[in-house]
Amino acid sequence: MGLGSYLIYFAVLLILPLWAQFKLKKTYGKYSKVRSTSGHTGEQVARMILDQNGLYDVKVIESRGMLSDHYNPMKKTVALSSHNFHEASVAGTAVAAHEVGHAIQDAEDYSFLRLRHRLVPLVNISSNMSWVFIMIGFFAQLSGALLIGIVLLAMGVIFQIITLPVEFNASNRAMDQLLSANIIRNEEEPHAKKVLNAAAMTYVAATAVAVLELARLLLIYTSMNRS
Repeated sequence: MGLGSYLIYFAVLLILPLWAQFKLKKTYGKYSKVRSTSGHTGEQVARMILDQNGLYDVKVIESRGMLSDHYNPMKKTVALSSHNFHEASVAGTAVAAHEVGHAIQDAEDYSFLRLRHRLVPLVNISSNMSWVFIMIGFFAQLSGALLIGIVLLAMGVIFQIITLPVEFNASNRAMDQLLSANIIRNEEEPHAKKVLNAAAMTYVAATAVAVLELARLLLIYTSMNRS
């Protein structure tokens, strides 16, 4: 790989995640200022969808920080950032429904979500250890150590890939719930989808970067063995 190829590669690695984050912040910022026609806050939207699906044991709580929204399967909580929790906006409605989508996945034992949960402990260890072996492989020119690092890193890449269907499925569930419960009107549907798609692109970008980095390391390993 020549200097020009390296520059292009690192430019992609830098620009792709930044573009995805910029797109999300811009889209979320725009539609967080658009009041939803239902007038329901994110907390109310989440609670309504949870109750309609019989998930009375799942709590809706406030989370600190911007876009800190998430579902915790261990504590059975849907955490919404302060603006989404308290305000009635198109963006907050979409995000709240998306996080509830994960709660519904959990209740239905959605296969990809279950697999991702099982991989978390393994990935936490492998992601920390992978670069230790990769650096040893680079500096000591030990292809065996590099290969171990690549295998450990690959576990994280698999985790990223599995995350994609989990996120897209949660977004699809969110839209279905919002429309079936008449929480959003037809004219709001494309706006809610833009918010969800922008959020999904951050996961796509992260996965693309992880796959590219893995491919680069595999090329280095192959080249090292040839030498």
